[in-house]
Amino acid sequence: MSHVLMSTAAAHGHVHPNLPVMAELVSRGHRVTYPIPDRFADAVASTGATVLPIHTDLPDPARGEQWPEGGVEAMRLFSNEARSAYAQITAAMAGDLPDIVCYDGSGWAGHALSRVHHLPRVELAPHMVAWDTFEEDFAEAYAFLDEPVGLAWQAEMDMWLHTIGVDMGNKEFLGPPDRSVVLIPEAMQPHRDRVESGRYTFVGPVIDDRSHQGRWPVPDGPLLLVSLGSAYNDRPVFWRDCLAAMHGTGWTSVLAVGPHVDPADLGEIPGDVIVREWVPQLAILEHATVFVTHAGMGGCSEGLWHGVPMVAVPQAADQFVNGPRLAELGVGEHLPAENVTPESLRAAVLRVSSSQDIARNCAEQRAVARAAGGAAAAADVIESLIDRG
Repeated sequence: MSHVLMSTAAAHGHVHPNLPVMAELVSRGHRVTYPIPDRFADAVASTGATVLPIHTDLPDPARGEQWPEGGVEAMRLFSNEARSAYAQITAAMAGDLPDIVCYDGSGWAGHALSRVHHLPRVELAPHMVAWDTFEEDFAEAYAFLDEPVGLAWQAEMDMWLHTIGVDMGNKEFLGPPDRSVVLIPEAMQPHRDRVESGRYTFVGPVIDDRSHQGRWPVPDGPLLLVSLGSAYNDRPVFWRDCLAAMHGTGWTSVLAVGPHVDPADLGEIPGDVIVREWVPQLAILEHATVFVTHAGMGGCSEGLWHGVPMVAVPQAADQFVNGPRLAELGVGEHLPAENVTPESLRAAVLRVSSSQDIARNCAEQRAVARAAGGAAAAADVIESLIDRG
């Protein structure tokens, strides 16, 4: 039995993609330690992993707290979290170091621990990964790092790494991983042919059993699910447009509006629209006719897993890459947020639901996603690194 540490951030899009991998490792007899705050403790414990309770200052959308849109504010949020989590993890695990560290792009604390103690490490990426010209292609998006505030943040990050004994600067530390298992549909990876195959292994989406979240009844007619994920969903104008879009068409619409929007502020809610703060998304996708999504990688993966046509309305970050990619794959349409009206949304939903080409492409991507290997393939890579370590 080997000891595995999983390091990530307290956010739905970072925690849930790796849980099936942790469950697979536990089923193979490995001991998994998972540092996480209380709000994710039950989900982690359900895999059989040992929860290591830690404090976090990251935003909790369930309490109405907002994530920053990006820039240095977001980088500092993660670096502050890394310092705090690293101190808590090292104190709790003194004398019981893992045999391997698994981490994702936000798991800087675990990554740092693996460097300090010279442990095998592997990234579990729930997002697209870098290709050969990634830095050049996104130079404008990261130009803030060359501004005074960005340079100051880099100096802070370098000082922390030096202080704890990591012999590299922030750019190398946050650069391409030694080894990565990519937990997304391979079709969602931009420039797949330019991704280093020896470094990155694609295993497809890892979808776990979430029956404990509840079932959803089989609808009598077409069903629309609309969700903007757990972070960037404070969009009352968008939700009002959704209320109006499909009303009276014979469809049932389910809107998962999140904690920032009070349904009472959306006006009269017609009988063919269901508005909830949260819904069991996977259970609804089993029956959904169309999925309107912010195109976060988790939502894209779940939509492809169930073969549901999608309308992508990106809100932030990698969603602006994922949304057009769904359209390129022929599994839906990309509708920029600034172009959303009740009429444009209704038209997009009706088009993707009636297209035979989209239906065929969705069925093909569903089959590919389910044959990609998933959690078992990810665990195979992790075990091979333990053996080498």
